[in-house]
Amino acid sequence: MPAYPVIFIHGLWLHASSWDPWITLFTERGYDPSAPGWPGDHATVQETRDDPDSIAGHGIDDVVEHYAAIITALPVRPILIGHSFGGMIAQKLLGMDLGAAAVAIDAAQIKGVLPVPLTALRSALPVFKNPANAHRAVSLTSEQFRYAFGNAIPVEESDALYNRWSIPAPGKPLFEAATANFNPHSPAKVNTSNQGRGPLLLMTGGQDHTVPEAVTRATLKQYRHSTAVTDIMEFPDRAHSLTIDHGWQEIAEAALAWLKNQSL
Repeated sequence: MPAYPVIFIHGLWLHASSWDPWITLFTERGYDPSAPGWPGDHATVQETRDDPDSIAGHGIDDVVEHYAAIITALPVRPILIGHSFGGMIAQKLLGMDLGAAAVAIDAAQIKGVLPVPLTALRSALPVFKNPANAHRAVSLTSEQFRYAFGNAIPVEESDALYNRWSIPAPGKPLFEAATANFNPHSPAKVNTSNQGRGPLLLMTGGQDHTVPEAVTRATLKQYRHSTAVTDIMEFPDRAHSLTIDHGWQEIAEAALAWLKNQSL
């Protein structure tokens, strides 16, 4: 039997290569994983840093269409695993019946989610402080990365992760998410009432500044009208770096165990 395809979807400020340890682990466990970048991403971190204009201006719909095209070229629907905005994209694709299942890790808020904790606003401030950033790519400083991603790990580790994997990110998705509840046609809208979709696991880090636990729990409530499997898993001591820091394998193993329980 062919290996089951898995598509990893990164979020803002991380390069697709940040999934490399996960790809190695999932390959060892018999899956066929890949981590395509967002539109405009280059093959390496440095190339992407050197050409931020190629990333600028891409919104949620652009990213969804990009991954939908990749998925439709596959022989079967893949398992979708996304982090942060990648978790939102995974949910949208699952709601469109383009995934066999999805794991959304510290996923950005979807339309209908009301809590906007102050830590989340502070994490996004480098983008929101200038409305023109909606059309630009924005980089974080190491200090901003530490607050948004690395607040639950040693400073030295956060700075090392920043140097290894951080890239500029388009500001447009953040502005789209921020205005989602005022826009009936928001690209941040997910088909949460889809009864026939594959199973969904929401993962949340209890120390996350960027996507606090309250956001993930409010996201779970958006699925209350669907009978499809929707589970939540909390890691109380983890922050937004949980997919890339020294404890990444705990998160990956939990995802693998959940997939096994779904017979995937």
